[in-house]
Amino acid sequence: MVMVVVAVLVVAVAPRFYDADVFKSRGFADQVQATLRYAQKVAIAQRRYVCATYAVGPDRLELTIGTADACGATPLNLPGDAANYVEVPPRVAFSMAPASVYFNALGRPNAAALATVGTTTITVEAETGYVH
Repeated sequence: MVMVVVAVLVVAVAPRFYDADVFKSRGFADQVQATLRYAQKVAIAQRRYVCATYAVGPDRLELTIGTADACGATPLNLPGDAANYVEVPPRVAFSMAPASVYFNALGRPNAAALATVGTTTITVEAETGYVH
């Protein structure tokens, strides 16, 4: 009986473990959402413009600090890492419109933004900067 239960579980569950792209996509979506929230919080805490830019060349979401209402060139280091970007994993579809969104000192973005990771959509509200 135990062998039959194990065989049924192997047939039903094993294919899900071989397709890790779904897990990578969901994990990257969570990382993008956390990065955008972090950019907004840094903008409020440091009272300066923080820009999140999707760079197409090397597929990544990059954070920079500026002093004007545009994207600056000074990199913003993410916590626990020396890099100022989050790389898109292979075989994970990612797009962001507009390609750059900056948060002002009050945490408000220049425009509403929409990031799509696989089937997950991340929205940055235009009025409040709320990321969900």
